Amino acid sequence: MLEILYRDEYLIAINKPHGLLVHRSPIAADAEEFALQMLRDQVGLKVNPVHRLDRATGGILLFALNKDVEIIMQQQFSDNRVAKKYTAIVRGYTLDIEEIDYPLRKENGTLQEAYTKYTTLKRAEVAVPLGKHDTSRYSLIEVEPTTGRMHQIRKHLSHVNHPIIGDTTHGCNKQNKLFREKWEMTTLLLHASSLSFKHPVIDKHVTIKAPVNAGFSRVMNLMEW
Repeated sequence: MLEILYRDEYLIAINKPHGLLVHRSPIAADAEEFALQMLRDQVGLKVNPVHRLDRATGGILLFALNKDVEIIMQQQFSDNRVAKKYTAIVRGYTLDIEEIDYPLRKENGTLQEAYTKYTTLKRAEVAVPLGKHDTSRYSLIEVEPTTGRMHQIRKHLSHVNHPIIGDTTHGCNKQNKLFREKWEMTTLLLHASSLSFKHPVIDKHVTIKAPVNAGFSRVMNLMEW
């Protein structure tokens, strides 16, 4: 059963588990469950996602309950009129606040402007040696991407040498191996925690928040946060 965070007659939002695909994809033939079909069966209505969320990322996934609302909300996301916040656990001690303005290349080679801001919430040093270091350092951060490029947050944090723990594509293999072998943790520690937008039909502002899942929470406990 999917956790429903928000619902009215036009929109519905869930707290997507890490590892769950939004919908069927030819690049993930191994998947047997999909958020779209699961939610449709759960509520007995046709639902359509209005934005993207990587398979490995958990958190808020918003669906429209009719085509007109779907189009309006997709345009809001496209125009960067939806305020998005993510929570992530990364390698090293991050700055208190950092703004990353670093263009990202599309698959066809075209560069796109990309902008991300993060704020550090917590830092931890654990007595686990890795490589030449006697201890390991980590940070819990809140991330606000202004633009919405593919894997933007993951690429930007890797670019500033603070890769997200559990990121097998843009992350640190040594850290991922440590978490896998010591704590049996393979989850990408990136969580879509908040969405804020103007409702496409009702004259009100909507803010949706999602608690982190059990795997993310377990790592926070390990860090004594």
